[in-house]
Order: sequence, then C-alpha cells, then structure tokens
Amino acid sequence: MFFGRHKTTLPTPEEALPGRDHPVFVGDSRHTVLGTSFTGPFPDGLESAVFGLGCFWGAERAFWRIPGVYTTAVGYAGGSTPNPTYEEVCSGQTGHTEAVLVVFDPAKVSYAELLKAFWEGHDPIQGMRQGNDVGTQYRSAIYTTSDAQAAAAGVSRDGFEKVLQGAGFGPITTEIAPAGTFYLAEEYHQQYLSDAKNPYGYCGLGGTGLSTCAPWPEPESTSESARTGEG
Repeated sequence: MFFGRHKTTLPTPEEALPGRDHPVFVGDSRHTVLGTSFTGPFPDGLESAVFGLGCFWGAERAFWRIPGVYTTAVGYAGGSTPNPTYEEVCSGQTGHTEAVLVVFDPAKVSYAELLKAFWEGHDPIQGMRQGNDVGTQYRSAIYTTSDAQAAAAGVSRDGFEKVLQGAGFGPITTEIAPAGTFYLAEEYHQQYLSDAKNPYGYCGLGGTGLSTCAPWPEPESTSESARTGEG
C-alpha cells in the first residue's frame, strides 16, 4: 500500500498504520531533570501546550530550561495511528510529528514566551523537514489546547512571518491545529539529552537566527487546558 509513497507525504487516516491498544511508554514518569511527573494529573492552575519543531530530543531540552515550565515529555502528535512506535512514526506511515508536551505555570511563564522559544528554536519554513532530518515526523507544528492559544499562535505566526520575509525567507509552513491525542514516546526518548542519560548528547536543532520582535496577545488561562490530551 505504501510503495511509491514519499516520506514527506502525509498518509490519509485510511492509509495509516493500525497501531495498537496499549501505550508504548512503559517506565518511570518522573522527569529526569525537573523531578516532576510528566504523565499527570498535574497541579491546579497549570496549562499545557504541544509543539513540534523537528527532532524532539533537542526541542524538549529547550523547553525544560525555561523557568516556569513544570514538566515536559516527548511524544507523537497530529497523526492517525494510535499508540505508534518510534519506528512507525519515522516510516512516515502514521501521520504523526515528533512533539513536545509542555506543562507550564502561566503565573511564571506566558504562552507568548513559549511561542517565542518555539519560533526562534527552529526553522519554520522548511515544510516536512528540519535541516538534514527529512520526513513528515519533522514538520513544524503547534497543537493548541484552548481557543485562546489558537488565537495567540496565529497572531505570533503572522508576526514572525513578516520578520522572516523581511529578511528574505519564504512563508511559514507551520501547522496550527487543535491538540488531539498526545502519545508518549518510549521511555528511552524521554529527557534524552539530560545529563543523567546522555551528558554528551548532541542535537543539531537550530533556528533562523532571527528574533521575534512583536508583542502578542496573552491567552486566557483555562482549567481544561491543563491536560495531555491522552484518552
């Protein structure tokens, strides 16, 4: 069925692999760096956001370093296959992109600040790739957990696109959509670049060198946004 399919072409839900009923994550859910649980339930007042910006190892590290972030986890989002494995996602036959779940305290760090880290941490004009990493699993994506996040994400995209085009870059290809189910990746991927797991680990994730310069509207906090989307 997939012969001739290019790995930069998303499969339809009918074409996607069937997946499985059980999660592929099995292990300790304690964050290696922050010491918090990344499977929930999370404390009241926290919100969640989901970002895809290429290889999720370096992306997760970028977010756990931000003050006000309660916990992070890597996984698969935006596709059709339930509980996919890493190998299945990399085959291009699930529709998922490598993503990071970010649970944060909006009293300490705003969603706008997370968006800034997202836009400046990768190249959002490359389509189904990031640098030498090519495939649907490396596409740029923002999956929102509230209407306010969706509005803020759209405004930030339009603002940064003007910055990019002013510097001669092409249009942003980032997918912005409501968050569906976030499937945790296998245990060995979680906090992969932490000192406890890979103190000399390397990830080539990088941005355009341009900075977002416009202020964006703040989303209103919603209690229902503090969720992973699982289930």
